Formats: sequence, C-alpha cells, structure tokens
Amino acid sequence: MAKTVKKEPRKRDMSPIVDKQVKRKKLSPKVILHKIGLDEDDNEETSGIKKKEIKSEKQDMKRSKGVKRSKDEDLLQLEGCSETKRIKSEIKKERKTVQKNIPDKDVKKSSNDDEVDGMLKLGDQLYEIIVSQVNEPFWAVSNTVKLLETDHTVPFIARYRKEQTNNMEVKQIREVQFLLGELRMVETKAKSIHKQIEKQGKMSKDVERSILQARSLDDLDHIYAPFKTGSKSSFAERAKKAGLEPAATRALNNAQLNLHEFLNNSIEGCNTIEKVKQGVQHILADVIAKDKYTMDYIRQLTSNGRTLVTSEKSKSSKKEEKETNKINRQFETYFNFKVLVRDVKPHQILALNRGDALKELTVKLELSANVEPSFKQWCQRHWIRRETRPDVHDLIKLAIDDAFKRLIHPLIIRQIRSELTRSAEKASIDVFSQNLKRLLLTPPVRGKVIIGLDPGFKNGCKVAIISETGSILHTDVLYLLNKYDTKQRKKLVEMVTHFRSDMVAIGNGTACRETEKTISELISTRAFSPLNVMYCIVNEDGASIYSVSEEAEREMPDLDPNVRSAVSIARRLQDPLVELVKNNPKNIGVGMYQHDMPEKLMKTALDGVIEECVSFVGIDLNVCNESMLRRIAGLTTARAKKIIEFREQNGRFINREQLLQIKGFGKKSYEQCAGFVRISDPINSVSNKQETKKAPSENKGSKKTKQKKDKSLEVNPLDKTWIHPESYTSATAFLNMIGEDAESIGLAQMRDKINKALKTKDIQTLAEDLDVGLPTMQLIIDGLKQPLGYDIRAEYEKPLFKVGIMSMDDLKCGCVYPGRITNVTHFGCFVDIGVQKHGLIHTSRMPNHVLKGRELGPGVKVEVRVLGIEKERQRIQLQLEKLP
Repeated sequence: MAKTVKKEPRKRDMSPIVDKQVKRKKLSPKVILHKIGLDEDDNEETSGIKKKEIKSEKQDMKRSKGVKRSKDEDLLQLEGCSETKRIKSEIKKERKTVQKNIPDKDVKKSSNDDEVDGMLKLGDQLYEIIVSQVNEPFWAVSNTVKLLETDHTVPFIARYRKEQTNNMEVKQIREVQFLLGELRMVETKAKSIHKQIEKQGKMSKDVERSILQARSLDDLDHIYAPFKTGSKSSFAERAKKAGLEPAATRALNNAQLNLHEFLNNSIEGCNTIEKVKQGVQHILADVIAKDKYTMDYIRQLTSNGRTLVTSEKSKSSKKEEKETNKINRQFETYFNFKVLVRDVKPHQILALNRGDALKELTVKLELSANVEPSFKQWCQRHWIRRETRPDVHDLIKLAIDDAFKRLIHPLIIRQIRSELTRSAEKASIDVFSQNLKRLLLTPPVRGKVIIGLDPGFKNGCKVAIISETGSILHTDVLYLLNKYDTKQRKKLVEMVTHFRSDMVAIGNGTACRETEKTISELISTRAFSPLNVMYCIVNEDGASIYSVSEEAEREMPDLDPNVRSAVSIARRLQDPLVELVKNNPKNIGVGMYQHDMPEKLMKTALDGVIEECVSFVGIDLNVCNESMLRRIAGLTTARAKKIIEFREQNGRFINREQLLQIKGFGKKSYEQCAGFVRISDPINSVSNKQETKKAPSENKGSKKTKQKKDKSLEVNPLDKTWIHPESYTSATAFLNMIGEDAESIGLAQMRDKINKALKTKDIQTLAEDLDVGLPTMQLIIDGLKQPLGYDIRAEYEKPLFKVGIMSMDDLKCGCVYPGRITNVTHFGCFVDIGVQKHGLIHTSRMPNHVLKGRELGPGVKVEVRVLGIEKERQRIQLQLEKLP
C-alpha cells in the first residue's frame, strides 16, 4: 500500500487538466473557463462543441495512458470532491451567465450601426453652426474646435495660438467651447434616440431625417416626444389599458367605428358610452399633442414674441401681509407687471422666477389671442378628412380642443418660460463673469503695510496689520464706535504709527459707515501725523465664509475666524487676485441673482474666468502659493501640490524646464502652463539642497548625462517674460538680429534697440524673416520690451482711496460727485459715492457720447450727477457724467 501511495502523485499528474489545475492552483471559474476553451464571448453552439471536444480528449488520455483508479486515488478524489463540486457548480453558473449575455441573432448589432453612428455625427456642419453663432471665419472656428478637443486650454489658445484662431478673444473662444459642448451632447442624444426608436420598430425615413436635421437638445426632445412611453397615470394610458386604443386607431383611419362595441361593465372606464367616448378622446388628444408637425406649427405661431408675461402679488403674500400688518416691498415693481416676451429683460425674468419660488408673486404667460383659433383651424384641416363621418368628425374635433387646452397649451407655456429662464441665466452668468474679471484684475497696492478693519458693533472692530509681503504683523480687537472711549482710538493711532502704515482697508459690511466716520475724523484731526493716512472701502463678501474654511485653518491656524476676516480684507486691498482666488466666486457678491443659477453652469463659467485672470497676470514659481498655482492653465490641484513639494525639497526654481523633472508632469501640461509661469528672480548657482542631491550621481553618470543635468539648471533670462518656450529659438534669433543680449530684457536699452529695428523693418517683415506668425512676433517684441515685473492689472482702475466721508444729507440734487462702480447688472450700475448707500445709474442714464464704447465694471471710476434722493427707501438715482 505504501508503494502504491508513493506512486499516486504521478497518477494524479495524468488526471484531467481541469481537476489538476483546480487542486493545485485553485483557479477562478473565469480562468478555468478560459483554460478549457470557454471564453465569455463564445456562443451557445460553440460552447456545446467544446464540451464534446473536452470530453473526448479526457477519454483519449485515459485510454492512451491506461490509467486505472485505485482506492487511494478514489479517497484522494473524495477528499477534494467538495472543492471540485464547488468549482464545477461555479463553472456551470459562469457558462449560463455567458450564454445569457450572448445576444440573439435578432438583436445583434446590425452591420450598418457604424454607418448610422457616422451619419449622426455633425461633421463639418458642426463648424458651420458655430460660425453662424460667433461670426468668425470657418477656418478659425475649425482650428479652435480642434485645439479644444485636443485638451488645449482657453488661455493658451487665446495667447499662443492666435495665428490659428484669427486673433479670437477669450470671450469668443469660450463661446465656441460652450457651443461645441452643446453640439457634442446633441450628437450623443441623437444616437440614443435613434437606437430607442429603432428598438421600438417605429423608425421611418421622415423620423430619421428629422433626427439628422436636429441642431439642439430641444429639437431632439420634440422629435422623441411621440415615442415616449406615457405616464401610467395619464388619461391616455388609462384608456389604452382599458382597451380603447383600437377605437382611436379606427377614428384616425376613418374606419367603421361603433363605440358600443367597447362597452364592458367589468372594466372601469368602459362601463358607460360617455366614458368610452371620453377615453377615445383622451387617446386621440395624446396622439395630436405628440405629433411633430402639430407641435412645429404651434411653436411657429408662438415664436413672434407676442406672448405676454404677467405677474401680481400672490394670494399667500396678501394673506401674510394682512395677518402681520407688514408690507413686503421687495417685489413691489412686479405687483402689476405686464411685458411682451420679446421686450422682457433678463433681470426681470430672474426676479419673477425668484418671486414665484418664494410665493410672493403669481407669474403667468398669456398667449396671443389669435393663437388658439389659428391652431384649431390648422388641426382640423390636418387631422379631419373630407370624407370623415360626422360622428368621427365630432370626436376628433373634441380631441383637438382637449389636446390644446389640457396638453399643448401648458406644454408650450412651460417651454417658452424655460427658454426665457435659460436665456436669462446665461446673460446673468455673462454679467457675473465680466464683473468678477474686473474685480480680480483690480491693481494691487504694492510695497505698503496695510491695516485691515472688519467693522462690528457689539463684538468690536477686528484689526489685522500685514507687511508688504502679506505676512501678519499684528492682530487685535478694538471698540472704536464709542466716541467717548478715547483709549481705543489712541490704541489704533499707536498701531498705525508703530508699524508706519498709511493704508487702511475697511470692510463694507455691518458698521462700515460708522467705522469709516471714525477713521475720517482721526484723519481730519491729524491724529496720525506725520503719516498721510488714507482709507479704502473693500468688498468683504465671502471673507467670513473663507475665514472658517479648511484653507484658512491651514493658513492661519492660531487666529480666531473673526480676525482672519480682517486679514483677508487687508490682503484684498494689497493683492485682490491672490486673495480672491481662495474664495468661492459665488460668494464675492458682484453679479445678478448668482445664487439662483445652475451650479454646474455657474462653476464652469467662473472657474474659466479665474483661470484666465490668473494665467494672464502670471505667477512667479518661486513665491506663488498653491491657491494661485492650481488656477494656472494646464495645472491641477495635484500638480500644484507637486510643484510646491519640489520647491521645498530642491530649493528655488532656476528655469521653467525644471517643471519637466516633476513626476507626473508631462509635455502637454508643460506646454499649456509654461508661458504663464515665470522665474522673476532666478539664481545662478544651484542651491545647497540641489548640490547635495546631485552629488552622489556625478561620478557615476556619463558626460552626456552631466551636460544634460547642467543644462537643465542653467538660468534663461527669457523665463522672466511671457514668451513661450516654444518661441525661444525665434526670440534668440531676433535678439541676434538687433544685436542685443537677453540679459537686457526689460531695460531701456532693449526697448531702444527694438524701436530702432522696427523703424527699419515692420513687424510683418520681421515675422517673415523669422518664419513665425505676426501675433507670435508681436508677443516676442512685447515680452522683450516690457519692464521686469510688468503686471497687466496696471491698465485697470486703481482702488478709490478717501480721507473724508459724506452722508445722504450732504447730497444735493443736480450736483456732480466722484465715485467708483461696485456692481454691474443688465439694468444699470451701482456706484459708491461715499455715502451710506450705493446709487444706481440706470441704463437709460448712460449717454452714448459719455460711454464712447467703453465697458463698465467694478472698480471703474466715474463722475455722476445726482438726479433724485429717496431717504425713506434709501435710494439714490444717478446719471453718468464723465469717465476719467
């Protein structure tokens, strides 16, 4: 027996391959299926053939080797039989699953599926649609689309691909991007709808043609409406369930129809002739309401803008006012509102929507008086034949009336209002984006120690003093609003004189005007002498939310959230861009109903604006923080963190090319971001950290490796400019042409040499000589001429500093006052003229000869004439007089 047992492993080696692998490796069912030749994609027929082949193969093996089962082998087989059975049962289950997933011959993907997919793609029509919207040449739109679809960022395209886009501005490129996204969604939805209709077996040439001609998601919704399965609770579905659909079909086909045939006392809805008639009418109304041509006609009738938008005070609001004796004037303008759709403004639509949502207003849309009779006449011609019998004629006529009143009229009203809302939301986001851009590009206040004040009554005024670089020097809480408490005011004066700060940033929140008055009094009494102190009102919207955020916690862990707000206010004056990118743009408060906007649409638009502003201003790789880095085109939060880590581990960046040494930083990312990051103050020698890190590998590396490493650590003066590395060769050739060295970038001698060269040759000739495009040549020249540390924000309006204060009592109608725009909407601009409330310049009070085509935005200084003062309602009406 012992000898027999010793020989058993050899005999087990010759057992069937499945059993051997199961016992030795315990392979998964999927692997076993693969080993025995039953992959997931095998069909049922193939599966059966392979089973037979495996069975015969096992028998052949046993015959050829003459293997006989011994008792010991049987025992061993029994020992593993539970495991074997489990695996075999799993194999069977796997086979069943595979076979279930194999499509039947009838539902296999048809051979023309690829042809249909290709047919449903817009192709060149996509470019033509976008061209009609953005009014740009076909070639420029085509290039822009291709760049966007190959992951090129908007700032990169706008600055470094001007030759390919016909010098498109960022706004136009973003419009192309938005339209492209919509049209790609149309393509995807068209494929889905095509498949659904084909699956139902209802695809016709007309329907397919309609799908191919669809250019918007709304178009596709209209096409698919007749093929949607109705709600089970709808009247039409109930009637169909009751078995009345054949009666409706006969009526539409003008066939013999006897409604008494469908009477059935046991079925609800068929137990009386009136209910049968009503059920058939509901089915007919549903068919009419889902007919493409019928819906196209009603849209055509209502497309002239004659629909009336009306609103009035809601019943619940009237009841609440009666109970509380408090009048809510928030929506007073819309208590008796009537405007044609074609004349209604975006801000009015948003106000109506908000009032409706808050149940303060009852909003209605009234179709033009001629719509209903015109529609019914058309339907009778379309749906009722001349030879139609009188009873069927009356039935269809009733169905047309029912379809209009119950289905089509509410639907068309919803669609018009939805379209108005969508248009208003887009306009609102555009306004918010423009305001945000203006605010982010407010020029910084460099080289100043700034005192930030977050005003307050009960909890005092939070104070934060920051250095020229933004570091926190001192924080405190003062109670400045008690004019009899001179100690607190004296303490503030001591802070100002000790830190030599002549700039005060006051948050525009609660107690702002009272705090402003205190500072103004101290300035007028020369309490800060000999310092010439000035103050500026700073928009503090979002500062309190930021102060309790995780980012603020990491940045200022030892400070109270209230004091963090004061730090943020001071930094907003010192460098608005650096500070505001830390906040959620929706909380900054420059816009129109921004909190009512769709979250995704709003975030996409505002993130794009921030990316554009941060990228075009540019950052220094050696001093920038993570908040700014992650907003640069081509960078993400992960890449920003890796750049910070690289800087901490290896010391200061020496050139842009070092970015390629960071793990996970590819050529694409480098291409997109390189032109927007600078090395403003590079060092000529490698830092101690880098020397230490490189030393061990110096002896081992080849000469080529050493040269490559040394080259990557060379200072390149072009890294100080916004010239992209891809244009360095052309820039160097231009420098050789004018006989100047890159070390002179930004100096007067460089500008003189370039100006002299431009007198000899124009830019176009220089571009041809260097084999570059005209925009690239202009970019190279501007980059070489601009002073070091140039900031595009210098072109925008600086913050408004003041030394005194006025009140509404000091204002006089007809007088002209200087001010600063704080917000822009579709109906006008709000202006801070130094009093408690901001005045409004209505769009009708902005003469064209004053505007001269200039854009207004937050921070723009203006001179305005006071037209009216309403002290009770705290309103000031202004007229634009002058733009500096």
